[in-house]
Amino acid sequence: MNRELIVNVTPSEISIAMCEDKVLVELNKEQCQTGFAVGDIYLGKVRKIMPGLNAAFVNIGHEKDAFIHYLDLGTQFPSLQKLVASQQPGKRGCRVESMKLEAPVEKNGKIGDYLQVGQQIMVQVAKEAISTKGPRLTSDISLAGRNVVLVPFSSKVFLSQKIRSAEEKKRLKRIAAAVLPKNFGVIIRTAAMEAKDEDIEHDIQTQIDRWRKTCGSIRKNMASVPAQLMSEMNRANTIIRDSLNGSFSQIAVDDEAMYNEIRNYIRQIEPEKEKIVKLYKGNVPIFDNFDISKQIKSLFAKYVSLKRGAYLIIEHTEAMNVIDVNSGNRTKAEDNQEQTAMDVNLAAAKEIARQLRLRDLGGIVIIDFIDLHKAQNKQALFDEMVKLMSTDKAKHTVLPLTKFGLMQITRQRVRPVAVESVSDVCPTCNGTGKIEPTVLLDKKIENQISFLTEDRGHKYIKLVVSPYVGAFLKKGFWSLRRRWEWKYKTRIDISEDQSIGIVEIHYHDRKDNDLIRK
Repeated sequence: MNRELIVNVTPSEISIAMCEDKVLVELNKEQCQTGFAVGDIYLGKVRKIMPGLNAAFVNIGHEKDAFIHYLDLGTQFPSLQKLVASQQPGKRGCRVESMKLEAPVEKNGKIGDYLQVGQQIMVQVAKEAISTKGPRLTSDISLAGRNVVLVPFSSKVFLSQKIRSAEEKKRLKRIAAAVLPKNFGVIIRTAAMEAKDEDIEHDIQTQIDRWRKTCGSIRKNMASVPAQLMSEMNRANTIIRDSLNGSFSQIAVDDEAMYNEIRNYIRQIEPEKEKIVKLYKGNVPIFDNFDISKQIKSLFAKYVSLKRGAYLIIEHTEAMNVIDVNSGNRTKAEDNQEQTAMDVNLAAAKEIARQLRLRDLGGIVIIDFIDLHKAQNKQALFDEMVKLMSTDKAKHTVLPLTKFGLMQITRQRVRPVAVESVSDVCPTCNGTGKIEPTVLLDKKIENQISFLTEDRGHKYIKLVVSPYVGAFLKKGFWSLRRRWEWKYKTRIDISEDQSIGIVEIHYHDRKDNDLIRK
């Protein structure tokens, strides 16, 4: 598989597109200078304890207080708090490797036993702020590198489940045991299978140095809580860290500063791949040059076309995402309905797996596949979906087809959906796609004029309307406006505004006050 990473840098945001065989599979957008990214570590202050939720709200500097649940404190939270307390001015700071660890947090305890309002705690962003919710936090701190994830206050070595070889497991555990100080654990990632011993050792040492630097920042920021102690690397380098392998053929960047940053990072982790990073200097925008802009537009489409007339309908609701699979005109041309349904479902499954990554759909996803009657076909479709979803790095669960032909997928999302930030509900139809009939519009306006003049006693009314309605009301010598002025003995002016809906009407007085408040 041929993979490319295309990075578009603007003053306000960085857009990163990942393509597999020229097909867009992931789109990430990172706002510049917003902070509060997944992995960032903060020194925060507890604002409110919520005993009913067994959780707390913490001020980390975001416009909305961040949320931390009791189970996200981590088993070694008392030891972490002991470390934070030791950094108070006048106290001698302690180091993790020389600490005696405190008793672990009880699984069924209460958050009030460990947190109080005003308390300073060290936290890490586990989930970015999405919609009306603030960031989700954890105090189970970890630092991710290319080959390992460092876990302070632990002494265990965990390995990725994808590492199957007993010999490889033995090698990796030996490397980690030789480098790790006391009270430090590590999770060895899948990428370590292809790494040299010295690269893994260097990665562990790098994360230890980052941790010590973070701890050193606590004392400096005690007087200015909330404060950021450590910032995760930018999104482009995070994707490269987690995804870079032999299948990457090119990383194209249209900004020289970002190009140098990415190149320097790859030089550290995999020097032989430095040459795949290229600075794009074309006159055409980089996303247009790589045919990505057209694919991004499909993100906003409700309908997604498949081969030979089949298509998907993707609907978003507050509670879940619903995907309907339709065969289109295929059934007219083929006799074997079961085989046709199976072919369409398999093609749909491939596209759905791509769309989930591309749109970063989270929560519950319900898929209405075309009905299958044979049990072996239902099982084959489920197995194929599980296989296709295996490349998705987000945590997910795929459930078998129900007797109604529905498949349920739960998928974790830790960042806002790109589509949500650029879409809004139509103010005219309120998202229904339907407006009031225009043939009744003049009667509706006259009823309001009658109410305002006869019931409210207004002698002047200004109608603020779209140019389309304005032309309709002023048409001819004996126009509707003149007729209403004569009938209701009032002055009516018409003001045209292109920014309002086509059949939207506002009623103002001489001072431009709205006469009908909603």
